[in-house]
Amino acid sequence: MRLPPACRAPLRALAGMVIAASCVSVSARETAVDLPPDVEAALQRAKLPASAMAVVVQEAGTRREVLAWNAVQPMNPASVFKLITTYSALDQLGPAWTWTTPVFLSGALSREGVLDGSIAIQGRGDPKLVVERLWLALRRLQQSGVREVRGDIVLDHAFFAPPTRLPAEFDNEPYKPQNVQPDALLLNLKSVSYSFVPDPAAGIARVAVEPALAGVLVDASVPLAGGPCDDWRTGLKAELADPLRVRFAGSYPAACGERSWPLAAADPQAYDARLVEQLWRDLGGRLGGAVRDGPVPSNARLAFELASPPLAEVVRDINKFSNNVMAEQLFLSLAAPSTAHAVIPPGPPLPAASAASWAAPSLPAPAIRPDDARSALRAWLTSRFGEAAAQATVIDNGSGLSRDARVSAQLLARLLQHAWASGVMPELVSSLPVTGTDGTLRRSTASVGRAHLKTGSLRDVAALGGYVLSDDGRRYVLVALVNHPQAAAARPALDALVQWVIRGAPRPPRE
Repeated sequence: MRLPPACRAPLRALAGMVIAASCVSVSARETAVDLPPDVEAALQRAKLPASAMAVVVQEAGTRREVLAWNAVQPMNPASVFKLITTYSALDQLGPAWTWTTPVFLSGALSREGVLDGSIAIQGRGDPKLVVERLWLALRRLQQSGVREVRGDIVLDHAFFAPPTRLPAEFDNEPYKPQNVQPDALLLNLKSVSYSFVPDPAAGIARVAVEPALAGVLVDASVPLAGGPCDDWRTGLKAELADPLRVRFAGSYPAACGERSWPLAAADPQAYDARLVEQLWRDLGGRLGGAVRDGPVPSNARLAFELASPPLAEVVRDINKFSNNVMAEQLFLSLAAPSTAHAVIPPGPPLPAASAASWAAPSLPAPAIRPDDARSALRAWLTSRFGEAAAQATVIDNGSGLSRDARVSAQLLARLLQHAWASGVMPELVSSLPVTGTDGTLRRSTASVGRAHLKTGSLRDVAALGGYVLSDDGRRYVLVALVNHPQAAAARPALDALVQWVIRGAPRPPRE
């Protein structure tokens, strides 16, 4: 039966509504509403509820959502928070950006190499001022003619406000390198590495220390022991309470071969001075005064500036190895005057003349506080993802070594999608650990080399965030957060999730 024209328009409208509803229904079915069976099974074996997990899986670039589970629930991401800190820095500053550490001289320098004054080193937050680079800086001073200092070597830490928490505050393990606190003049991550080299003929393991610290004595050897190489660190019975005398009261299993044990300095306040003094004297330098903390003298002149490795290299160290203190250095640096007005895309570094004038002692560096960095990072989040997303994110210290930080899996996925479309995508992706290959994913059971993922681990958090390459050649954004007192048991479930995405993140069939 042919309908009159007056009746055809309502029917066409009704048909359009039915088709639109059908399209919405199909689109909704493309997003899985349940966790993959292998993931659920792994959670059950670990006796973890599915409600403890939040997951977002999207196709990179298209933002087609494949899986969303507890996606908007704010959760503690542990070190996955470093994705926010490092991408924010790359996005604002560019991968070639560097820190500078000015070195000043005061007083007259004679032809014989005698400085009738002081050397001053002013920290500006460089996260990678390791012993090799500090040695090069001191050698540069000597090559410029300074052989003897009649005054002091002054270390200026004032660019960052002093830390308000103690190294033992987080987990009562002050000697763990992860608990080193940020410092404007962070020398060699304030850590010492002890190496144990078996000498079976002598029945001992020789102890090497790097770097040596002035005035600190370390046992030169420990007895060798038989048996397997199990908990060898406990067997050494290290006595670390006396910052001037490191002893090993136990023994070292010969079966361990050569091993290294990095530890945070027992006396972090004196570490920098002891390290600088030792290096200066090792280079043949003479010092009439002392190495001490203090401001750059008002009559000092700039000798040179020590430039850090580029930001991309620092970001790689932070993400590959989940280095907390380097992440916190970067976090605080986001609020520094030299970064506050960065242009996107960034221009070249400041020329030496401009940097020197900014570094003049007459313009003392402001004391950057964690609150300043939180405000700077929140402003960036707001500019990129909106005020609601920024306000829902709890920012603590930028490293994820926190009981208070919170972010949703959804926002982390948005950040990873934004990074995928950005000009610094290669630098961020290449900074992430690779499954079964390196960094914190070298022991992952997921397919080797198929995912670049930042990991996060605390006693009650297990997390992943990054990119996965599937068997059909698609790239996926994956974020998974687990918050539970037994979160460590969730690692097999996280590996199962990665493997599910590698297989192509299959969607439920359309009805």
